[in-house]
Amino acid sequence: MNFTILPKIELHCHLDGSVRPETIIDIAKREGISLPSFDKEKIKEELIAPLDCESLDEYLKRFSIPNLVMQSKENLKRISFELFEDAAKENVKYMEVRFAPLLHTRKGLSVVEIIQSVIEGMREAEEEFDIKGNIILSCMRTMSVVSAFEVVEKGKAFLGKGVVAIDLCASEEEGFCEKFIEPIALAREYGYKVTIHAGETGIGQNVLEAVEWLGAERIGHGVFIKDCEKAYKLVKEKQVVLEMCPTSNVQTKAVNQFSEHPISDFHRDGIKVTVNTDNRTVSDTTMAKECDIVSNEFAMSAEDYKQIYMNSVEAAFADEGTKEKLKKYLLDI
Repeated sequence: MNFTILPKIELHCHLDGSVRPETIIDIAKREGISLPSFDKEKIKEELIAPLDCESLDEYLKRFSIPNLVMQSKENLKRISFELFEDAAKENVKYMEVRFAPLLHTRKGLSVVEIIQSVIEGMREAEEEFDIKGNIILSCMRTMSVVSAFEVVEKGKAFLGKGVVAIDLCASEEEGFCEKFIEPIALAREYGYKVTIHAGETGIGQNVLEAVEWLGAERIGHGVFIKDCEKAYKLVKEKQVVLEMCPTSNVQTKAVNQFSEHPISDFHRDGIKVTVNTDNRTVSDTTMAKECDIVSNEFAMSAEDYKQIYMNSVEAAFADEGTKEKLKKYLLDI
């Protein structure tokens, strides 16, 4: 299958992990921002995490440079637009982009201004390309509960206007869900959908708690349900959708190599999986590349791909009209 031309859906993509290297250089030169180098290839070495990263925490260090240039309304809008443009060029028809607003307040932007700017970039891309999108607001697990409440409250005005869901991300520690029960409960009350990063770094129990305590409808990664029988059973029974990111999972050592990734075993056992990039720049990948990896490692058939595509449609935090349109693209597969 030629995945470059096939219709695709992406549900797990971080804005700050998907900034074009040339855009970082351009903005830094214009605004006098110091970088380790202004050479594109050298900056790529700083941005792209190697496959032999030691851990998730090492992987996350790659986000410091992009955030230097993501502190103005104009830059956030541009970076959002370019991400949707890049996705559209490889025939991604729908994409949910997530980012943590509180990482972009260093130069005085308000959370409202930050969210609005990212949505504006997405809307401009929707007008120019054959792609639709939505935004997921991430709360950092390394920040306070108060900060999570702030994101939930400030994002409320954008629900149904580009924002669809709340997320928890960053370093994963055992039992993190308990700390955020109240802000995530408030988010659900307001109408946010819920997707939670969990089970990425060896703690399958976190997936169980994300579903039971936080009401997670989708799980970012979820690799380690393979080692937690209760979590595995719950995900399967409740048909909680896993947002899986093969290259990223090798980089962060969720798995040691692609052949060990559980995505195929999960899929064949009836767990709903989806394929995603996680971070296009940090993982040096595209949706076509990720699909190629799964296809090459696990002999994914056209029927398998159609099922995974449909999993993505059904799990998308999109309106029914958008979902119906996305289903029609299946005719091209």
